[in-house]
Amino acid sequence: MESKITIFSVVDVIESLSGGTLLNGNLCMMDNSPFESLNQGTPNLVTLCYPGQLIHWTILALDLQTPVAIRKITFLNQDGSSCEPIPADPTQLESDKLHLNVWSGIVPYYLVPGVEYRYRFELQMYEGKNCLMYVDTPALKRV
Repeated sequence: MESKITIFSVVDVIESLSGGTLLNGNLCMMDNSPFESLNQGTPNLVTLCYPGQLIHWTILALDLQTPVAIRKITFLNQDGSSCEPIPADPTQLESDKLHLNVWSGIVPYYLVPGVEYRYRFELQMYEGKNCLMYVDTPALKRV
């Protein structure tokens, strides 16, 4: 069984910045889980995984001139409120530089099988009014 899953995210930076949203086809998420994850190719990806498995989130931009980085990943409680973020670097909870293209974490053992654990996937695209955007729609689901 594969002990690592990579979640690939592709963002259309120009459309996201001009439209002010990662939705409407501006964000595509897919994974290489050995299980059949749900909603592949959408921001509603539900990655099927098991406890102790390593997960890598990787971001790619369609516009090569505008940098995009994973700013933060925060798991949400059932009521939609935030839990603690998963730090990419234990000494730094947020990225101040636009170079963080991979974020990693380990699936906790306390996750209840069959429950979708939603997370906020926050991106930073260059600088300006709409440079920080996020979606609360992707999830991990323990099998």
